[in-house]
Amino acid sequence: MVLAGERTEKVPVDGIVIDRDSPMPLYFQIAQQLEQAITSGALPAGCRLDNEIELADQLAVSRPTLRKAIETLVRQGLLVRRRGLGTVVMARPVRRPLALTSLFDDLASTGRAPTTEVLEFGLGPADQDAATALGVPEGTEVIVVERLRRSDGAPLALMRNYLPPALVGVDRESLGEYGLYQLLRRQGVSLHLANQQVSARPALAREARLLGVPRNTTVLTIHRTTYDSAGRAVEYGAHCYLAARYSVEMTLVAR
Repeated sequence: MVLAGERTEKVPVDGIVIDRDSPMPLYFQIAQQLEQAITSGALPAGCRLDNEIELADQLAVSRPTLRKAIETLVRQGLLVRRRGLGTVVMARPVRRPLALTSLFDDLASTGRAPTTEVLEFGLGPADQDAATALGVPEGTEVIVVERLRRSDGAPLALMRNYLPPALVGVDRESLGEYGLYQLLRRQGVSLHLANQQVSARPALAREARLLGVPRNTTVLTIHRTTYDSAGRAVEYGAHCYLAARYSVEMTLVAR
């Protein structure tokens, strides 16, 4: 299955320069330059690479060397092997820094052209997880929001948020144009910190359908509770992202 926004025309790989005197392994040089071509858009999503024999001949390397370079990028989610098509370039992955920012803002700041489809907006009962996160009894009426976020036209994330009903200024139309955190800050909500959990699991049937992937495709799930400067919970989110297109980056400091 080809993700939305992908093409399947076959393209050669040009411009790869191998330094045989470098201590850097040949496969790594090839993988690094292919990665740069994919992330820069020189090799757009959906393009098929020449087969391994042809590529190895073009670059004057052994087939095992070329195969190792391709496998490196497959593991990174930049390439995928498709039966009947060969090796296909995936949509550019989103590498998101670990910070108290919204996905919309992160995509927009890196030129990724985010778009949002609001699937649900209205008052509804808080389930057990949302109630615990927001500090209200289960079943309490809260604002329930579900959105499908696309990046460069391709589905990336399915996001479900629960907000205290006292929040005003958040409506279906504004959520289709702006990020949730941007709207909260406009209301004077001072976002101070968040607690979140990241895990992975197979996509459920509805998630797979909305994200345009086969069922059981791996997704990353993020459950986040955000607090204002007074320590009040102002948002609980339960989101899932296509693992092949999304990663979380963090910096670790020794203590």
